[in-house]
Amino acid sequence: MLSTKSNPGKVFALVDCNNFYVSCERVFNPFLDDKPIIVLSNNDGCIIARSNEVKTMGIPMGAPFHHYRHTLLEKGIHIYSSNYQLYGDMSGRVMDSLRLFSPDVEVYSIDEAFVRFKYSSKRDYIKYLNNIRNSVFKWTGIPVSIGLGPTKTLAKIANSLAKKSKADSVFDLTLSSIQIETLEHVQVEDIWGISKRWGAKLRLIGIGNALQLRNTSPQKIRKYLGVTLERIVYELRGVSCLDLEQIKSKKNIMISRSFGNSIDNLSDLGQAVSLYTIKACEKMRLQNSRAQAVYIFLRTNRFSSNQQQYNAGIVFGFNNPCSDTGDIITKVKEGLTSIFKHGYLYQQAGVMLMDLVSNDVYQEDLFESFDYTKSDSRMSILDSINGRFGPGTLFYAAAGLKKDGDWQSRTHHLSPRYTTKWNELPYVS
Repeated sequence: MLSTKSNPGKVFALVDCNNFYVSCERVFNPFLDDKPIIVLSNNDGCIIARSNEVKTMGIPMGAPFHHYRHTLLEKGIHIYSSNYQLYGDMSGRVMDSLRLFSPDVEVYSIDEAFVRFKYSSKRDYIKYLNNIRNSVFKWTGIPVSIGLGPTKTLAKIANSLAKKSKADSVFDLTLSSIQIETLEHVQVEDIWGISKRWGAKLRLIGIGNALQLRNTSPQKIRKYLGVTLERIVYELRGVSCLDLEQIKSKKNIMISRSFGNSIDNLSDLGQAVSLYTIKACEKMRLQNSRAQAVYIFLRTNRFSSNQQQYNAGIVFGFNNPCSDTGDIITKVKEGLTSIFKHGYLYQQAGVMLMDLVSNDVYQEDLFESFDYTKSDSRMSILDSINGRFGPGTLFYAAAGLKKDGDWQSRTHHLSPRYTTKWNELPYVS
């Protein structure tokens, strides 16, 4: 049975970084303030981030870059390739800043986090949220919007209103009177967790906005639409059903990329999948896991009608769960050799570490003894050095000595990795 106990002693804040990728580019280049900026996806394919100045020009999110190249240049829009190393590091700095205000932080995405506070009727939350917002900006240079509510769903709605506020980018939705006034103007499809399909079903039974959903019978909603929507009804009433989630270990980890240029030889493919394996293994060890199997795949460009198509994949299992990058690379290259065929132009390849288990769980084998001590020590040193001096300080030669191979993603507009590369640190004149 669904628990509907209210917890008035807690409130949730959703902190959302404004135009995060764009803001990261502006932190180390003040010249870009108030300038129109876009950020492109892998291989400089599509527009995945826009500054407010670009949004007013009517250039859509997700638009193919080559369709708008001339328009962007004519309008003087600054163009940047995705700099995920910079964005990831800046995200970590923002989240660490939030933990100074509360230990209860759930990182929801690279640019969003839920923060839980003890509720106090004596606290001026508008002033408090503005203090958080100003502190994060002072410490990281990233502007944020903050919405506050007694539940995560209401905090999400409050955040959407905060982002529209030109005054201070904060919105407090903890008071019932403000909730009623606000929810009437929120369409059901705009509620966190409700898809367009569910929105259409709700409208069929006369529910078109958040206030109507809040006032409907939870039992009726559960009967016809399920327990998930029933939880949302209670959340809209201020009854918290969704607590902060702890970071859960992934059961599979995949790294896959489209190449900057098509590949027709096994050597370059081997370097690419080896690099993907290294990155996947680093993520796996970060969550203290080992893989029981690895899946390798490659494919040609399915959007090209004038070339032969070929897709293939293979799975290799390990006798014992494995987290040793060198051992996994050996299996990956063995699998790649078995599925590779000459005469094709390959556009994409990937590696998936499968059936991950905790590294402190080990089942003895009746016929084989296995000792993780040396392997774990070697991987620990590798991760420690790369964590301290930057990714790729120590690397496997299987990934290639050249960092600018034809298979690397196109990044013709890449900004420096200001915070993670010694030779790309910003200069102050």
